[in-house]
Amino acid sequence: MKRIFVYGTLKRGCKNHRHLAGQTYVGEARTVPGFRLYDLGDYPGMAADPTDLEGVTGEVWGIDAATLVRLDAFESIAEGLYRREAVPLEAPFAQVEVHAYIYARPIEGLPEIGATWRE
Repeated sequence: MKRIFVYGTLKRGCKNHRHLAGQTYVGEARTVPGFRLYDLGDYPGMAADPTDLEGVTGEVWGIDAATLVRLDAFESIAEGLYRREAVPLEAPFAQVEVHAYIYARPIEGLPEIGATWRE
């Protein structure tokens, strides 16, 4: 089982949460400072930002291999929209390997959301 940090439309109560059906909710989480959300229209993108002091809020989920494959496709990794990588989280996940989908395209000119995505 792999742990994944979700911060946008995959969160509980959001429009794409169905992609996590049958998986294990682990808990609320926040990245360490250095990450920020950007508005991509109907969904957010998280990118590294060394000037950020807050981090990004979200949820940690335990997912199986089949779900990971589906999420990679949903997040358009092959097309270069996102990349999946380990991200540092604050306690209680500070010593746990957790991956997230990082926006892989230029962020220049995109509106900043800040730390929390709300639909």
